[in-house]
Amino acid sequence: MELSQETINSLLQQGIALAYKIIPSLIYALIFYLVGRFFINKFLKGFTLILEKRDSNPSLNTFLTGLVKALLYVSLFIGLATILGVPMSSFLAILGAAGLAIGLALQGSLSNFAGGVLILLFKPFKVGDVISGQSHTGTVSKIDILYTHLNTFDNREVVIPNGSLANSDIVNITANPTRRIDINVGVSYDTDLKKARTVIIEILKNDERVNAEPEPVVWLNNFGDSSLDLVVRAWANKENVWPVYWDTMEKIKEAFDRHEIEIPFPQRVVHQVVPKPAKE
Repeated sequence: MELSQETINSLLQQGIALAYKIIPSLIYALIFYLVGRFFINKFLKGFTLILEKRDSNPSLNTFLTGLVKALLYVSLFIGLATILGVPMSSFLAILGAAGLAIGLALQGSLSNFAGGVLILLFKPFKVGDVISGQSHTGTVSKIDILYTHLNTFDNREVVIPNGSLANSDIVNITANPTRRIDINVGVSYDTDLKKARTVIIEILKNDERVNAEPEPVVWLNNFGDSSLDLVVRAWANKENVWPVYWDTMEKIKEAFDRHEIEIPFPQRVVHQVVPKPAKE
């Protein structure tokens, strides 16, 4: 089928009219994209410098920078679509459907993501803290946006999802500069409690790692089956807690031996009932 000259001329005129309509939009869109990308890069550099000056968590800085970058580029592409004449309602519908599909596919990861945001923003703990959570205790080595990494005291790495960690109880063991040391000591029932208390207090006062305030105390805590149970309480800087605990335990044993204060073994008192002989 041959096209008439009139049809060809009509098509050419329509093509030229369409080109006049599309080409300016393409040029405007290209200029808008280049200028927008230039300003986005400049803004992100300034935003990164501000975050670095705040000396905040590096993981939080990376997350905030990535989030702001994503929002800016989404805004840029929405502007490009508007210049090219894409209906905004259709564009938003596509974004909504894509967001819903991604949300359903990554439901568990989004929970961890939200937990990571909460942890990084509210900072219940930081890298280097010793925490207890999700049945694990260890030193925080890294906080990612999805997972928190712990190094346990026997040098194992535990990776905990942030969603679970953010929605459970967290004990930050090293949050405060000082901690209380509790030691339980049993002495025999015939022990002079004042003497035992004096011996233990002397040990604690001679240890420079033990804080003078609050001063250490020794109290009778329980009447045990085989012993009088004393509780020893002293305060020390968090890095000295366990060294003081172990050294004090050993020094108490040595001091009790010198002062002949008995640490009793578990024992029972047995009463034997002898039946009376039957009367004849």
